[in-house]
Amino acid sequence: MWSRGYGRSEVQGDLAAGLTVGAMLVPQAMAYAQLAGLPPEIGLYASTLPLVVYALFGTSRQLAVGPVAIVSLLTATALAPLVDEGTAGYLGAAAMLALLVGVFHIVLGVGRLGFLVNLLSHSVLVGFTAAAAIIIGFSQAKHLFGISVGRQDHFYETVREVVANLGDADTVTMVIGFTSLLTLFALKRWFPRVPAALVVVVGSILAVDRLDLEADGVSVVGDIPNTLPSFGLPDFDGSLISNLLASAAVITLVGFMESIAVAKVYARRHRYDVDANRELIGLGAANVATGFFGGYPVTGGFSRTAVNDTAGARTPVASVITAGVVLLTIAVLTPLFTSLPNAALGAIIVAAVVGLVDVAEMRHIVAVKRSDAIGLAVAFFATLLLGIEVGILVAVVASMLVVFARMSVPHSAVLGHVPGTTSYRNVDRFPEVDTVEGVRILRVDAAISFANATHVKRLLLTHADEAPNALVLDASGVNDLDATGADMLHEVVHEMGERGVDLHLTGVKGPVRDVLHRAGIWAALGDRIHASTNDAMVAIRAKRTGPFDRRRLGIDERQDGHRPSSASPSVPTQPEVPDHV
Repeated sequence: MWSRGYGRSEVQGDLAAGLTVGAMLVPQAMAYAQLAGLPPEIGLYASTLPLVVYALFGTSRQLAVGPVAIVSLLTATALAPLVDEGTAGYLGAAAMLALLVGVFHIVLGVGRLGFLVNLLSHSVLVGFTAAAAIIIGFSQAKHLFGISVGRQDHFYETVREVVANLGDADTVTMVIGFTSLLTLFALKRWFPRVPAALVVVVGSILAVDRLDLEADGVSVVGDIPNTLPSFGLPDFDGSLISNLLASAAVITLVGFMESIAVAKVYARRHRYDVDANRELIGLGAANVATGFFGGYPVTGGFSRTAVNDTAGARTPVASVITAGVVLLTIAVLTPLFTSLPNAALGAIIVAAVVGLVDVAEMRHIVAVKRSDAIGLAVAFFATLLLGIEVGILVAVVASMLVVFARMSVPHSAVLGHVPGTTSYRNVDRFPEVDTVEGVRILRVDAAISFANATHVKRLLLTHADEAPNALVLDASGVNDLDATGADMLHEVVHEMGERGVDLHLTGVKGPVRDVLHRAGIWAALGDRIHASTNDAMVAIRAKRTGPFDRRRLGIDERQDGHRPSSASPSVPTQPEVPDHV
């Protein structure tokens, strides 16, 4: 527990981090609420009690929970077709969405189903996040240019609308927006410890007030209620709930992926563990809290967590202090934000999401595994062209198809003997290895299942045709075998027997041995099962059967060392040469 040994140094670090993140979160929360189509105070509400609740139930010590850009956009995407923006019904629907997201999180956590978030591979998530960041950035063009742009269903429609209205851009608004952007980027690069968003907020408010820019047409936030968040039940409308379920599932998936990824980074850095299922419960409880207190969905954020850690956060107490800063702001300071220009909030959002377009990571993914670029590209373009929710669905399908494609055509290698050793290596990578005329050694590096059974059968029979004496299947890379795979192996044993080719198995793992026994294949192969490829080749060269004391040699735990009376003549129980592979 983090509370053990909590002392003065931890208090100082948490206090500094809490105040710093609080100063950063206030303007960000208002900006993200605007992105979600909600009043600024709703973002502030979502930055109070949820932080305290997560601190009680979560396992990360540095994770900064609250409104984030992608979840805010997903919230707007979910609510816009159902409820009119700016109405009480929109606020209630946002709170209901947060409750549903919380329930999804808690159900997954209690059911220990955290593994379901792995439906999105890292490469697909990078592509999806980059596209979402571009969509978010363009959604703020109306605030940066001071133009009127209606909410569109697709990104290209938004681009077309922005371009069509650029002629109506307000010069003063543009100066505020782009000056804010330059300030944010400059402070981030040269003075990273300075709360850049707060500097922009204060500076833009002073500019609007002193120069009376609102009279020149600059759009501002306006009055923000100074009432603290209070408990309230959203309208439990059955049709609304059913319409929000799919969106809640998407927000749960995306939000938890973002949160757990950043939580693990800082857990490794500070040498402690985060529990994925407890994280689900912690985030779920935070979302339930924000739903009951008038907020909208929250999760852990990348940028604020980085600031939290850099500022000295050592425990979740830092988040509690941050919540206190936001509560103080709501109670006392909201009148100061009346003249805050929307262009400044738009600039804060754009600056926050620029880093989500991670070109360096894209290049790294392509360099490491080119096939991963397919999923990345599919997720990126599907999200841009089809929208956020359809894009995430396509991204999940793309992840699964990439995995299925790899399973359906598993890696395999023809092996040869490394002279002077008992090792066998891929002949394509080591052309100098020795091979035996009439014998083919094949290694399959994947579980054999319904997904690849047809391919593996074709592979085995093709090599059997080129090996008139024997085919040795090195099964050391096969860690699972399903019923379809077992039926396929039964057929292969029968067909190879008709062709006069002996099939030998080596390096069979325990779970695969179990299936082979139950399917009758182990008994059918008889003495053609060996502990290693080297043992198999020794037996084939000597034209003798395999060892009978299989338990002692590690071939099969079921053997008791006693040969049936009808068995072949005795053979040495010790392999002639050990296998070091």
